[in-house]
Amino acid sequence: MTGGHLQIVVCGAGPAADVSPLVRAAQERSWTVMVTATPSAMEFIQPQLLGSLTGYPVRSTYRSSPGTGRSLPATDAVVIAPATYNSINKIALGLADNYAMTSVAELIGRQVPTVIVPFVNTALAARAPFRHAVASLRDEGVRVLLGADDLWEPHPPGSGNEQRKAFPWTMAFDTAAQLADDSRPAASGHA
Repeated sequence: MTGGHLQIVVCGAGPAADVSPLVRAAQERSWTVMVTATPSAMEFIQPQLLGSLTGYPVRSTYRSSPGTGRSLPATDAVVIAPATYNSINKIALGLADNYAMTSVAELIGRQVPTVIVPFVNTALAARAPFRHAVASLRDEGVRVLLGADDLWEPHPPGSGNEQRKAFPWTMAFDTAAQLADDSRPAASGHA
């Protein structure tokens, strides 16, 4: 799919500082982009730089910035990346305790194509709550990029900095764009 509107939700993990490649990948395919950040992610990102890059202020609270309207393009796809252990569990349980989580809950409820890219270590990924959350989200139609088939695995504890460099930003966008394309009704035309 060329063109559309991508909502990026950034959580508070090391790769959040590197979200620009995801923005650029979408823009190179004529997508508009808006970034929403969890409160913890605000410490990792550069909101003004991302706002300049996307043309929209980064949102992290329920109140919009002064002088900005609430009118946004309809969202064609959502990428939640990097998604933390905490955020993945919250999303699966439907907990909406901040603006980002409320946005995600609503977009999933609207059946907007959603991709989640976890950034967790093997110890956290081994926990039953996390495994159940991933399974629940997949059952709900959310595409969680995790496992050998997705070429993205949890990293050993203490190795997050090395794993950060390999974060699959482009794969996240490509997957979201494909899901958005697949969700569009087939064009019916007569020859």
